[in-house]
Amino acid sequence: MKNKKITKKTKRRLTFLSCMILFLVITIITSVFNDFCQIIKNKNEIILLSDKYNTLLHEEESLQSEITKLQDMNYVARYAREKYLYSLPNEVIIRLPNGEE
Repeated sequence: MKNKKITKKTKRRLTFLSCMILFLVITIITSVFNDFCQIIKNKNEIILLSDKYNTLLHEEESLQSEITKLQDMNYVARYAREKYLYSLPNEVIIRLPNGEE
């Protein structure tokens, strides 16, 4: 009779330990999977932000070039004439359609 009690007690312990180990394994797998998903999401975000950064750098170069050009008075005068149709006194502006000279 004593052997059966020990066997039942041992089975309970094994069952409990098995459940605990299973729970821990599932918890660890879930945690690792979530971390892996977060790493992939961060890598994708890094790629997007890097592309945006490069675009902004290109835009900054373009704007710096425009600033440099706008400091030249001849460029400003030509720009105003072309863009806004300003003219000097006694000057007539004739606008041609795009593509014709």
